[in-house]
Amino acid sequence: MLTFRDLSSAFQSLDLGDKPVIAHASLSSFGAVRGGAETVLGALLTAANALVMPAFTYSTMITPTDGPSNNGITYGANKDSNRMAQFFDPEMPVDKSIGIIAETLRQHPQARRSRHPIYSFAGIHAEQAIEAQTLGNPFAPIEVLTQAQGWVLLLGVNHTANTSIHYGEQRAGRRQFVRWALTYQGVIACSNWPGCSGGFEQITPHLEWFVRKIQVGNALVQAIPLNNLVEIVQELITDNPLALLCNHAACERCQVIRNDFI
Repeated sequence: MLTFRDLSSAFQSLDLGDKPVIAHASLSSFGAVRGGAETVLGALLTAANALVMPAFTYSTMITPTDGPSNNGITYGANKDSNRMAQFFDPEMPVDKSIGIIAETLRQHPQARRSRHPIYSFAGIHAEQAIEAQTLGNPFAPIEVLTQAQGWVLLLGVNHTANTSIHYGEQRAGRRQFVRWALTYQGVIACSNWPGCSGGFEQITPHLEWFVRKIQVGNALVQAIPLNNLVEIVQELITDNPLALLCNHAACERCQVIRNDFI
């Protein structure tokens, strides 16, 4: 069983320096951890001077009956999920798909959370990054962390969970989309919604010079400098506008992007 000392020692061995971190994590990937998500979070805070994680709330999403063309969505679909949509509240839990470690961070007494109704982030000692986010610039927290020479940590997850690649896509000029959220002020449009992450594992061989890897219990932990990651994403898309797209025929967002270059 992994202990706080095991985890803290492992994370500190990555030698992240005095830099902020955005982390994506799966608790179950580690195997048994004494103290669970609280232990992993505490250990992360010994290795990073500031920590950010996604706090996304997909349950607030609404699919309207019409909207902009070429938006990678079937309007009028998802009627059942529309009926079950929840009003965004800053205290609502992180979507379960993001993981219990992110929800544990959100609940930490020192954590602050941004107010995007779908794509919020939570952080500790990361006020500048959290406050930078706006409705029209959902990836502003990642931009701030990149400018601060921060790191991405993947803890037992692969690049399909690596939200910072979406920031690189945006920087490269890739098409962005619009989605809608249910709020107490009404249904509001959220611009600069990213594409699909299903093809992001394609970036792996391009990062070998930069990534730091360790095995922690059953989990592979990877640390990637944000500057290098974003630069590589931009280079790949500049060289090939279809880079990092998924191969699923039913993926509407990736198909719209492909159609831009037919």
